[in-house]
Amino acid sequence: MSDDAEQPTETSGEPAPHRPSQPTVLVMMGVSGSGKTTVAKTLVDELDWEFEEGDSLHPAANVEKMRAGHPLTDEDRWPWLERIAEWIKGEQAKGGSGIITCSALRKVYRDKLRGPGVWFVFLHGSQELIADRLAKRKGHYMPPSLLQSQFDTLEIPDDEADVITVELGGTPQEEADRTLKALRDKGILD
Repeated sequence: MSDDAEQPTETSGEPAPHRPSQPTVLVMMGVSGSGKTTVAKTLVDELDWEFEEGDSLHPAANVEKMRAGHPLTDEDRWPWLERIAEWIKGEQAKGGSGIITCSALRKVYRDKLRGPGVWFVFLHGSQELIADRLAKRKGHYMPPSLLQSQFDTLEIPDDEADVITVELGGTPQEEADRTLKALRDKGILD
């Protein structure tokens, strides 16, 4: 089979999906309630990439601790971050692209996940906006009372070259559109 035969064609009249310049993993990061999962799922629908909800990789003890209203410590987070790093490596080993959610609040956590083809999308918004969103969220084990601890832990990634900051506001689709534009501007997507 020739290389030409493997290339997708645009016979349906719909535009081809966004293609990364290399296998890429986006880590949707930010404090709880910033919309990581919602924006990630919107992007997955548009990009047709693999998706993993990072919260599903937490050890049971972490979930129970948060459900009880206690913030996680670094010691609590390391096994979780290791699972996220393994998912990223697995996607890269398959040669595919994917999106995973992870708060990645401190630089040392992001350093654990960094590597070629890994980009962080920091969903940034005011504490008031995120508190409002968190108050409306249903069915999540993370109580709104822990939001302050998230902001206290957050090290804003202002000077990290592999981080794209997306300002929150508007609909999830508008936030996803801003993310796609930033990825194209960086040359990550064509």
